[in-house]
Amino acid sequence: MSYETTEAKIFTCNQSRDLAEQIAKAYGVKLGNVITSTYSDGEFQPSYEESIRGTRVFIIGSTHPGPENLMEMLLMIDAAKRASARHITAVMPYFGWARQDRKDKPRVPIAAKLVAKMLEVAGATRIITMDLHADQIQGFFEKPVDHLFASTVFLPYLKSLNLDNLTIASPDMGGSKRAYAYSKALKSDVVICYKQRAKANVISHMELIGDVTGKNVVLVDDMVDTAGTLTKAADLMMERGAKSVRAICTHPILSGSAYERLEASKLEELIVTDSIPLQKESKKLRVISCADLFAAVMYNVHHNQSISNKFVM
Repeated sequence: MSYETTEAKIFTCNQSRDLAEQIAKAYGVKLGNVITSTYSDGEFQPSYEESIRGTRVFIIGSTHPGPENLMEMLLMIDAAKRASARHITAVMPYFGWARQDRKDKPRVPIAAKLVAKMLEVAGATRIITMDLHADQIQGFFEKPVDHLFASTVFLPYLKSLNLDNLTIASPDMGGSKRAYAYSKALKSDVVICYKQRAKANVISHMELIGDVTGKNVVLVDDMVDTAGTLTKAADLMMERGAKSVRAICTHPILSGSAYERLEASKLEELIVTDSIPLQKESKKLRVISCADLFAAVMYNVHHNQSISNKFVM
């Protein structure tokens, strides 16, 4: 059988199994068989239980911390390389360690660059990911990177709400480009929050640039970690006269006291994707699956077809 007609095979890391099953179903294949053996000290070893020689392999796994998620992806890639897979595509709905994309003070690492090199050294020949914390992280790779946007799945939902006086908001200056892209697609106004941090995950001061009086506000961000920024921004906007506040965040990290902050906040709902499995449920959380988007892009990549129509913005 020629390489061109060999069907792709999809495998998953343990932390992304639910999403991978949905992606495989949308793609039209079954998940490949991988067994992970674990030693008593915590060391683990993934093993492909079927031949992948000469095939294109998609390995699905978000690399949110802790480090075992990234390590599992690296081991899966290395095993595929040593099993003579022809193409190895790391499908990383959430690219972890991306907040360390530059030296923001002396004597600190650039972890995003290090992770990129590790993936390539392990044997990845292509990366598919979604809503990187910083677009320029694509430049850390020497291999092709397909950087997808969650707006592809979020915008139809936002339009279905039929909100009047809609205003898109960025919770910080760094997200203004993303907010403007959403506002252009929705033909709405934009406001921006200006924040100062005392230290990581701790906000000392926040101000609002723009008017939200009588507006239905939608905050847009790439991730939600402790939910401190989002909930503080939502409460500030309600104090400034907003009619309602929702938030859209691609990656629901939701660590620490995030769930408690979310429940206590004035956010009407937090809309996220399933790029990272939720730790628990909340009545304010709405999950929109990105499985169909990844399945469509993976299919087009394997069949050497354009994926440009999958980019809403």
